[in-house]
Amino acid sequence: MTGPILRTTDLTKRFGGLVAVDKVSVELHVGEVHAVIGPNGAGKSTLTNLLSGDLPPTSGTVQFEGRDIAGLKSDTISRLGVGRSYQKTNIFLPFTVFENCRLAAQSRTPRAWRVWQGAGVFADINRLAGEAMEAAGLAHRRDRVAATLSHGEQRQLEIAMCLATQPRLLLLDEPLAGMGPHESHRMVELIRKLATHHAIMLIEHDMDAVFAVAHKLTVMVNGEVIESGTPEAVRSSPAVQLAYLGGEDNLHG
Repeated sequence: MTGPILRTTDLTKRFGGLVAVDKVSVELHVGEVHAVIGPNGAGKSTLTNLLSGDLPPTSGTVQFEGRDIAGLKSDTISRLGVGRSYQKTNIFLPFTVFENCRLAAQSRTPRAWRVWQGAGVFADINRLAGEAMEAAGLAHRRDRVAATLSHGEQRQLEIAMCLATQPRLLLLDEPLAGMGPHESHRMVELIRKLATHHAIMLIEHDMDAVFAVAHKLTVMVNGEVIESGTPEAVRSSPAVQLAYLGGEDNLHG
């Protein structure tokens, strides 16, 4: 595919009189990290929810691989090849890293009338889980209970669970939230690696990380896009400096 894997046109979400997302048009490409930035309340997470099916749009279109997916349920969109992480880590804390990934992989290979068989006997599911752990840098934590992982590793595990569903597009909502410098660096390297074979939309407040990894930036304020382009173009935009970042110096970390 040479064109965008996902394209929105005039995507809008209203909650009564509040317009949370206002005619937003973006394109996401395999091989690119497209970061969406803006202050709290800008509409970034609402945009993510519209793309993942957690919320239906009020108007506008969402096309994934040429198919209109606007308004489809989240499980349907997930099965089409869209994976997402959440601001709050969403994993099974009592289970091991491998068990978490295996559960995610099982969602893609349902087996009716096999409730009496243990999940461990299915080689294809175990393979997907193993590949996801390896891709997320958690193979060495395979048998660790998720609750005993560091915060950064739990965020990695959530991404590993996404990968176990074999997505082509990843929607990552603040994956660096709450991390220290070492864990943030590790997450940035993971995102950079995953972008080789995926399209990634990244919601993030860490500007150092954003400018380190993003190929394209979209800046939202009050539900609207005020700028979209390369990091260099956004960094030098007077509108962005005035409306969000408070001056050029903030764009340099």
